[in-house]
Amino acid sequence: MERLLVLVRHGQSEWNLKNLFTGWKDVPLTDKGVAEAINAGDLLKREGLQFDLAYTSKLERAQKTLDHILEGIGQSDLERIEDEAINERDYGDLVGLNKDDARVKWGDEQVHIWRRSYDIPPPGGESLKDTAARVLPYYLTRILPDVMSGKRVIVSAHGNSLRALVMVLDNLGRDEITSVNLGTGVPMVYRLGADTRVISKDILEG
Repeated sequence: MERLLVLVRHGQSEWNLKNLFTGWKDVPLTDKGVAEAINAGDLLKREGLQFDLAYTSKLERAQKTLDHILEGIGQSDLERIEDEAINERDYGDLVGLNKDDARVKWGDEQVHIWRRSYDIPPPGGESLKDTAARVLPYYLTRILPDVMSGKRVIVSAHGNSLRALVMVLDNLGRDEITSVNLGTGVPMVYRLGADTRVISKDILEG
């Protein structure tokens, strides 16, 4: 039985390009982001990968990335499930602010702590720990059972919601995950064993 799980962070968004904290703000992909999504589909097609089910967030940038990927592999009509449980981390009061301006206002160290620490949230927002608290139950109750039943699953989501999954899949500690950064539009191909543990992981780049 093939237990296939592919995770893809959305392509570059307009606010990624402008260096703004995005969070749950719904912003579109840039032309580069569209190209990254198309490339992700090409990479998956090159590997001969097909899917039985797709998961994505409630945000446009993840959904459009999935659209381009599925079109690239000839599966535009694939069943998909959209859920805010795998939305990006909520940056609270930082949403819409330029990251450089935030550093001027609060200092490099404080902004770095908000962005990269595991359990210290920005004002009014979520830490990675908070994000994991909604992502992981959803993974365990919805996504993982599908994978373990033999369905080939692709998840198009966000840097931090996927980091929460990578932390579990790759068995990373809270200090290790703070240095992990996921590239936009880069598929991560996991194959799981019967005990739900990762047998192999391939990062498709090119």
